Amino acid sequence: MKILVVGAGATGGYFGALLARAGEDVTFLVRPARAAALRERGLRVVGRDEEWTVEPRLVTADGLREPYDLVLLSVKSTGLDRAIEDVAPAVGPGTAVVPLLNGLAHIDALNARFGASAVLGGVAKVVTTLDDSGDVRRLAPLAHLAFGEQDGTVSARVERIRKVLEGAGIDAPVPGDVLTAMWHKWVFITTFGAVTSLMRGTVGDVYDVPGGPALGPALLDEAAAVAAAAGHPVPEEERAATLAVVSASGSPMVPSLYRDLTAGRPTEVEHLFGDLTARARALGVATPLLDLATLHLRVHQRRVAAAAGA
Repeated sequence: MKILVVGAGATGGYFGALLARAGEDVTFLVRPARAAALRERGLRVVGRDEEWTVEPRLVTADGLREPYDLVLLSVKSTGLDRAIEDVAPAVGPGTAVVPLLNGLAHIDALNARFGASAVLGGVAKVVTTLDDSGDVRRLAPLAHLAFGEQDGTVSARVERIRKVLEGAGIDAPVPGDVLTAMWHKWVFITTFGAVTSLMRGTVGDVYDVPGGPALGPALLDEAAAVAAAAGHPVPEEERAATLAVVSASGSPMVPSLYRDLTAGRPTEVEHLFGDLTARARALGVATPLLDLATLHLRVHQRRVAAAAGA
């Protein structure tokens, strides 16, 4: 199976490195600067008492000439439009595109460009970051990539992809309804992101002050209410798992959204929060705390854009 991983950051870099280490035919589509760094250092995975390197096969957008069997699309939503155009030569009649973004708006964009039959749903759960050296730093053992056809069928290509992923050590379940699974991840990531970003602190920083323990459950209630109104109610066990993450005394955990915010980088505010709150309005669901988080992140985004244009 010919695999193209679009992006070699914290998520795509980690899954792609696992696949390459397992001997799969993997190519990374990267920008020229990232390609130069990877050619010099290799694609390195570090952390959790391990360190290993693969010598990645690389291509830049101007070098794509033929279709791949599987495209793992792992980019920030802020780079989605460009990534779609860059990857177009790699998407042929038999290509399966599995996006690893959070939220749902990217599915509409990919369907419009490549057709719904080419696009699968995907949910990545991995705790990694790209460190200052450009290495993929693993912060927890999780390596989970749920995926499936948008219509819920377990097709032959899904089975082939699952076999390849599991052979590389990736937990690759095929949920009965991948779009519901994507909704549930969206609820988790917006709850987690809003708790830390609104309060500008780790989970423990927020939880361990008077009034802090109430914030996570209140945000979760709002996000879950939107999902339920859209026809994707969050089961109690998943609600409990989310609460366990955002309600932990002393926890140092923060999402990548928070790291981008505090570093003065652009965030995925519109893809994650703007889209969710817009759907809430359309469904008649009140989300005052999520609206506040959206406003907070939009102010940051405007400042970042202004600084970039200065």
